[in-house]
Amino acid sequence: MTGGPVVIVDDHALVAGALAMALRSGGLDATAVLPADFLPRVDLPAPTGALVLLDLDLGDGLDGVDLVPRLRRSGWRVVLVTGSTDDTRIAVGVAAGALGRVRKSAAFDELVAAATRAAQGRPLISADERARLEDLASAGTEARRLDRDRWDRLTPRELQIVDRIAAGRRPAAIAEEFVVSVATVRTQIRSILAKLEVSSQLEVAALARAREG
Repeated sequence: MTGGPVVIVDDHALVAGALAMALRSGGLDATAVLPADFLPRVDLPAPTGALVLLDLDLGDGLDGVDLVPRLRRSGWRVVLVTGSTDDTRIAVGVAAGALGRVRKSAAFDELVAAATRAAQGRPLISADERARLEDLASAGTEARRLDRDRWDRLTPRELQIVDRIAAGRRPAAIAEEFVVSVATVRTQIRSILAKLEVSSQLEVAALARAREG
C-alpha cells in the first residue's frame, strides 16, 4: 500500500465496497464507510495524508458538498464523487477546497489514477477549470443572496399569502380565510409581485416551490 488512507464515503455500500477494492488493487489503502459511520470523524484531525472520496448525495438529505469545509479544516484531502453532470454543486465544493471530482461512471483504472493523484495532494482539475468553477460558485452564492433578499422583503402576512398561492388558492378563498376583502388580498398580491420582481401569480408559485425544494 502507498500513501495515506483513502476513505470512500457513500450511502450505497456495494458501490463503495467495489470502489475500495479497485483502489486497493491499485496500491492504495482504501476502505469503504457509510455516511452515518463517517460523520463522527468529520471534525476530528485527519490521519497524515488522508483522502476522502465523498459522494455528493449521502442520503437522508445530507449533501456531501456541505461537509467539504469541515473536512478541509480537519486536514482531509477531498475528492467529490458524482453521477451528475451539474457543475454548480461541484463548483461550491471546489471553492471550499476539494481537489476535484470523479464520475461514478468512470472506468476503474481512471478512478484509481484520480485517487492516486489526489492522495499525493495534486489537483484533478487545471488552474483554468478551477477558476471557472470558483467563478460559478461565486455567481451561485450571489444569486442565492439576492433570492434571500427578495424573500426578506415580504411581511409575515404576505408570506402566508404566497403559501396559499403556491397551493392553488384563489384571491377570494384567501380573503375568506383571513377575513379580509378580496380587494385587500389583491393589493397584497400586487405588493408580493413587486417585491419578488415577478409579473404573475404563476411565477410566485414557481418561486415558492423552488424555495421549498
